[in-house]
This record gives sequence, C-alpha cells and structure tokens, in this order.
Amino acid sequence: MSTIRRRSRTTDRVRRGRQPAAIARNGLRTLILSTFALFFCIPLIWLVLATTKNGYQLVEDAPLGLGSWSQLVRNWKGLTAFSGGAFGGWFRHSVEYAFGALLIVLLVDIPAGYGLAISRLRVRRPLLLLTLLVMLIPSNALVLPLYLEIYHAHLIGNPLSVILPFSFFPFGVYLAYIYFSTALPPDLLAAARVDGCSELQVFLRIAVPLAKPVIALVAFFSFVSNWNNYFLPLVMLPNSDGYPLQVGLTILPRGSTILALGTLISAVPVLSVFLVSQRYLVRGLTAGSSTD
Repeated sequence: MSTIRRRSRTTDRVRRGRQPAAIARNGLRTLILSTFALFFCIPLIWLVLATTKNGYQLVEDAPLGLGSWSQLVRNWKGLTAFSGGAFGGWFRHSVEYAFGALLIVLLVDIPAGYGLAISRLRVRRPLLLLTLLVMLIPSNALVLPLYLEIYHAHLIGNPLSVILPFSFFPFGVYLAYIYFSTALPPDLLAAARVDGCSELQVFLRIAVPLAKPVIALVAFFSFVSNWNNYFLPLVMLPNSDGYPLQVGLTILPRGSTILALGTLISAVPVLSVFLVSQRYLVRGLTAGSSTD
C-alpha cells in the first residue's frame, strides 16, 4: 500500500509539473490563432461597415465605425441604379457563366475520374500524367491559346466563350479519380455486375450515390474558381454588356461605398455555396486520406 501511495504522489507531482507547460502551450496556441483570426476578419468587418457610410465618412470616420441604415439603403439604390442597372446584369451573367460551366464540369469530370479509377487500359497512366501536367500549368498561361480557339470558332462575345473555358477543370478529374480509387469498395461494384448491372447502371446506381462528397468538393472548387475569375472574361468579352460581376466591379467608381457594397454582394454566393455543401466538403477532403 505504501508503494502505491508513493507512486500516486509521484504521479500527482509530475502532473502538477506539467500543468504550467500545458497552460503555456495552450495560451501560445490561442494567441497565434487569435492573431490570424483578426488578420483575416478585420478587413471583412471593415468591408461590411463601409457599406453603411458615405464617401466622406469612409475617409474621415474611424475605420471600424458604424454608419447608418439609411446610408446603406442609399448605397444600395446607387448601386442598382448605376449605368442603367448594369449591376443586376453583371450578377446575372456571373450566375449563368458559373453554373453553366459547373453543370458541364460535373457531367464530364465525375465520369472521367470514375473511368480512370476502374479502368485497366494501357492509356490510363499516360492520361493521369497528362491530367497532372495540365493542372501544373497556370490558368492565365492558357488564356491566349483559348482566345485563339474561341476566335476561330467565331464565339468571341458569346456566353459560350466564357462557359466553355470555365468547363475545363482537370483538377476535378483528379479529385474524382482519387475518391473512386480509394473510397469506393471494388467488391460492391463486382457484386452489382454479377447481379446483371451494366457499367452505366453500376456508375449511376452505385458509384454516383456514394460519390456525393467528391461531387460537392468538385462543384465547390469549380464554382469558386469560375465565380472569381477575372482575366478570362475580360479577354473573351469585348464590351460590358456581357461582363460578369468580377469584371463589372472594376467599372464602379474607385474608393466609393457602392463599390464596397458590390464587392460584399459578390462574396455572398460563394459563402452560400460553402455553407450548403460544407458537410460534404469535409467528407470529400478526407475520403482518400487512408486506404485499407
């Protein structure tokens, strides 16, 4: 019994000795995380508050000072009335381009990733290497070749001149390949084939329902990339009639509160898509983290 008590007292002393170190580590971790949180949150807070001010208040008042609700309403009216209601058209074009390209991406990338995952053809490895190689090329470096292709197809200024390049998303193919090759049980596919399912039925009835996480992941990355794309629409669209939101914002008066409001509104769709799909995003990101 005395030995047990001595061991218990020794364990208690060791625990008490570790407590200050643990408290110090937790305090340092909290300080670092709080610093990064403030670094990212303060500009967003400033942007939100800027929409409640006028031009004079934006310059003279405290950066994080609150304006008024009436000024926010005036800023909204000024934004929607700018250039005959151009902002509404820019927003509509962004939705058309981003979601039109997203539909094509999902229809192409998910089956392509599935095919690469289950295929045993000799060209499988070269196709994977080609996909990885294309992923390494900066997207801006492809704008000129894409422009020449679209020009010779006589589509410059057409919505397809933006939607078709947006639909080129090799990263989505690679994500789908990783998911299907690691998270999809081969025995389940084999059982479906034994039961008489064709390859198309196996894909639609087995693979697709199980692939909701990676579909959400591909959709999110594709949508965010296309929604925030500035350079390609600027090159493909010769006039402002077809501009998406990111290009149209550059036409708004610089340093104005309506520009701040327009910028804030442009972030709402991305935030909405993230909130809707976040449950699947986490599963999609971790699906291929381990294999049996």
